[in-house]
Amino acid sequence: MSDAAQPTAAEVRAAAEAIKTALDRHLAAVERRSGEDDPAVYEAFNQLAAAAEAYDELLYDRYDEVTPFEIPGAEDTLPPYAGPEEPNAVSVLIRRDYAVAEPQRLLAQAQRVEAAEYEVVGGADDEGAGTVPGALGILFGEFEPDEIASRHKEFGLEEGDSTLWVTAADEPAEPGEWLEAPFEQVDPQRVVCRFDVSAVFDDEDEDIEDDEVDEDDEDDVADEADEADEDGIDELDGDEELEPIDAER
Repeated sequence: MSDAAQPTAAEVRAAAEAIKTALDRHLAAVERRSGEDDPAVYEAFNQLAAAAEAYDELLYDRYDEVTPFEIPGAEDTLPPYAGPEEPNAVSVLIRRDYAVAEPQRLLAQAQRVEAAEYEVVGGADDEGAGTVPGALGILFGEFEPDEIASRHKEFGLEEGDSTLWVTAADEPAEPGEWLEAPFEQVDPQRVVCRFDVSAVFDDEDEDIEDDEVDEDDEDDVADEADEADEDGIDELDGDEELEPIDAER
């Protein structure tokens, strides 16, 4: 960053004072907490996180220094549920990502579906199953999303991340009301539950398992070596004759 764009010492000082104020507000909200998911505590937490992030950035830009603490961002977690206690309706939002791992397999499956359908109605459309977008349209139009998920390898797809959100509503939505933008009107405070599946979680689990396996392997190798040494000593101490080596082997 250029000298002209650097924050002033007064700006850094003001950011530090903002953290102190945010700390006091957070502590006061915690002391007055009305329950485990008190919205006031959540709001004070977000304010403290924002103040800490702003101070950290200014401190680094001005003095090339960082703070010794880290506060998780508010976007990493959902806010406390603030919807109706007895929802009259729920919405289930699902997103599943796929990579087109085998385009030829995808095209072949779509062509098979298209051929079977046009045997009844007649005249297949080459432009439909002959392109990847067309093939995707045919397969997702023919099969339910859950069936696609369970048979994705058959269709040449590779699973990516997926998420499922259940949101509460006072009343069912009017027909066609949200179809143009199904995910834009989600209120995070009305999310009843959420389930995420990601390779990121699998990688973290594998790292933990690898560490445990490495430690166990080291112990097992050491134990086996000790046992081998003891067995070797016992065998050589006896009067039994060693089996002669077969030179023709």
